[in-house]
Amino acid sequence: MSGDQARMIKEICGKYGNDRARLMDIVQAVQEAIGHVPREAFGLIAQEANTHHVEVESVVSFYSFLSDQKKGDVVIRLCDDIIDRFQGGEQVGEALCKELGIGFGETTADGGMTLEKTPCIGMSDQAPAMMVNDTVVTNLTPGAIPGILRQLMENPDPQALVCETGDGNNSDPLVRAMVNNNIREAGPVILSDYRKDSGLRKALTQTPLEVIEDVKTSGLRGRGGAGFLTGLKWELTRQSPGSDKFVLCNADEGEPGTFKDRVLLTERADLVLEGMTIAAYAIGAETGIIYLRGEYAYLRAFLEDKMNQRRAARLLGNNILGNEGFNFDVRIQMGAGAYVCGEETSLISSCEGTRGDPTDRTPFPVVKGYMVSPTAVNNVESYCCAARIMDKGPGWFSGIGTERSAGSKLLSVCGDCERPGIYEVPFGTKLGDILQRAGAEDVACVCVGGPSGQMVGPAQFGLGISYEELSTGGSMMVFSNQRDILEVADAFMEFFVDESCGYCVPCRVGNVLLKSRLARVRKGEGSRADLDYLQRLGESVKFMSRCGLGQTSPNPILSTLKNFRPVYNALVKENGDGLQKSFNIMKAVEDASAIAGRRSEIFHA
Repeated sequence: MSGDQARMIKEICGKYGNDRARLMDIVQAVQEAIGHVPREAFGLIAQEANTHHVEVESVVSFYSFLSDQKKGDVVIRLCDDIIDRFQGGEQVGEALCKELGIGFGETTADGGMTLEKTPCIGMSDQAPAMMVNDTVVTNLTPGAIPGILRQLMENPDPQALVCETGDGNNSDPLVRAMVNNNIREAGPVILSDYRKDSGLRKALTQTPLEVIEDVKTSGLRGRGGAGFLTGLKWELTRQSPGSDKFVLCNADEGEPGTFKDRVLLTERADLVLEGMTIAAYAIGAETGIIYLRGEYAYLRAFLEDKMNQRRAARLLGNNILGNEGFNFDVRIQMGAGAYVCGEETSLISSCEGTRGDPTDRTPFPVVKGYMVSPTAVNNVESYCCAARIMDKGPGWFSGIGTERSAGSKLLSVCGDCERPGIYEVPFGTKLGDILQRAGAEDVACVCVGGPSGQMVGPAQFGLGISYEELSTGGSMMVFSNQRDILEVADAFMEFFVDESCGYCVPCRVGNVLLKSRLARVRKGEGSRADLDYLQRLGESVKFMSRCGLGQTSPNPILSTLKNFRPVYNALVKENGDGLQKSFNIMKAVEDASAIAGRRSEIFHA
């Protein structure tokens, strides 16, 4: 590490107040400046940020977008989720490898470009897609790859690849992305016309307790999938002892097939910030954090500008809208490629500058969350709904949807359909109706709620999107009869194996065992006992895992066992003794024989 680099690192640490809680920002800034976070810099960063060498190392090693090894000036990350694969992503990957002369995980000989795969970048409605540094390139074809790479070689600025911008604010000078919103159906709540900041102004005419009561009366439940009552969460946060309270916005939608928050952050940024400000007023918070997934870094400057505009208009900062003593401001915390950080305790850990490890949820974040203080964590869509409730009233909101699921739901529809994109529908809308609107025909399976949700077949298409029937955070992936359902389940299990934080054995080991046994069944080497094994192990992983990732990771297998049992039955042998008939002991000891330098002999008693 040169003297110039050392000085620069000290300046970066100083920019963030030499604050250990801003370690994520520090190491990301170092990587942006140098291209990686050199191991020889760990001690200096630890010294400047008043932490330990091992803490710096643990952060850099945990997040997939951080590295202690030098990468190319241009890093290409090809999206590798099942939607992209089915839309031609594998052929795009082959073209990238051929043109660059390297494989995935490698860097070109001149050090110019690094090629990687990444799980899901929130572009499933315009797949295949990839990130070139922070620039998103969509609707790829193998034939387009040579031209893209040639242009990057001539001009290594990835932003030059954007010749035509997408719709709406994607064309804003601070965004300039080829991404399209693909809003197919604007519903009655979030994507309808609204009066900017009317909800906040009305909230400030009420007491904080009255605001909380309105949100409770509306029946608003968290839109991330768990469905906890938002008003009750705010009430518990306000009641918890502590002088410092925090409002956190979960904008880390890493669930494959989900992209609704991307659209809301692009087209409803003010509504998100308005909802966060209302929450702050209700619970008594002065600080808010938007945890923005690393894949949406291209939106950061735009969001920062929105916040600056609101500060100038006295909608953020001190004495908001002239209300003496109501002070609230927001900062953005960038993620760095870790799906588990969508879980609220992992998100809090990441905001505190550490690995995104989940923590035990007693106490819950409403009691001890960010910086061991009462914290309300809601997602992007939930804050939008809260702002609209304060504007239009709780009765208006509860009159939409069903008795137990009030309001509307944003759905990210993608896969085998003519019109992928965003659909805002009242709760209770039948799944079959949504498929029809999206132009999905010959449908064999729909994954509702992403890999952590459930895979359903035509027998369930009459069910409604709601917390009581088909609950979803938003992801809706459509698969036609030409797709192998168990290939989809296998891809989802691969995703969970890769994304597990590794903390607890049920998730770290159990998912590997589930994937391995599913592979045996797919090869036609399984028995009916293997299906019983999958069921028992899947239930054990759900019950014994520490956080929401492990508790939902077996769902691809458990829901296909339930809804697509004939597919499994057609693959397994009839024997029920549970023995692995295909096991070849000689093949199993081949490596040991090679090491010993002689052939193993099998003796029979």
